[in-house]
Amino acid sequence: MFIAALLSAVIIGVSLGLIGGGGSILTVPVFVYMLGITPVLATAYSLFVVGSTSLVGSIAFMKKGLVNYKAAIVFAIPSFISVYLTRLYIIPAIPDEIFSIGNFVVSKDMAIMAFFALIMLAASISMIKKKKNGAGDEQTEVTPKFNFPMIALEGAFVGVLTGIVGAGGGFLIIPALVLLARIPMKMAVGTSLLIISAKSLIGFLGDVQNQPIDWTFLLIFTSISIVGIILGSFLSKKISGEKLKAGFGYFVLIMAVYILASEIIKAS
Repeated sequence: MFIAALLSAVIIGVSLGLIGGGGSILTVPVFVYMLGITPVLATAYSLFVVGSTSLVGSIAFMKKGLVNYKAAIVFAIPSFISVYLTRLYIIPAIPDEIFSIGNFVVSKDMAIMAFFALIMLAASISMIKKKKNGAGDEQTEVTPKFNFPMIALEGAFVGVLTGIVGAGGGFLIIPALVLLARIPMKMAVGTSLLIISAKSLIGFLGDVQNQPIDWTFLLIFTSISIVGIILGSFLSKKISGEKLKAGFGYFVLIMAVYILASEIIKAS
């Protein structure tokens, strides 16, 4: 099972390298269901893995000039604040048993995983849906037009989401950058990776003092995921991102249904 988890680390990185997101959706289920790590600690580990891997992936986009730093700053500042405060104060404040109805007990761990599964459902739908227009990756000459209040509000929302479930939120960040800042798709992916890396690592700082971190395991897993994103970046030149994105979306959909069913059965 440990070997399977390490192989999953490669898949997580490859996904981030190919489509700029999605891989982070796998980290929490891998930690919880394959390695038996508690959901709260799993989300903390996920923040570090996703943050470090995305940082490496964003460097390639920086070199190509495919990162919009202005949009990243406007989006990231409220996101940084909300993710840090969520991990430092909100997660520790959630009671171990939230409520119960007869024999059905909703615990903190169950609530986190159920919420995570709902986010996975939203992510899967976002990845499966086809584009309505032909605005492709090569649309690089569009002049950005920023809707500052909406970008900042979206950043704060994604920060809270990241803080609760430990996912980078690329499936929310990329559409926000494309629609609210009119950034071309390739630049949105690069900008998203930079935002994900920064806010995930800042969120992890809120856990260092609250969670027992196994640094040896975490660094090994993260290193393998980084190898995956380098491989994914290479494969992105040879594989259709849209087809792979849709296939990955169906996989995430199946995982979401499995997690919801498992948590409901355990709580009954």
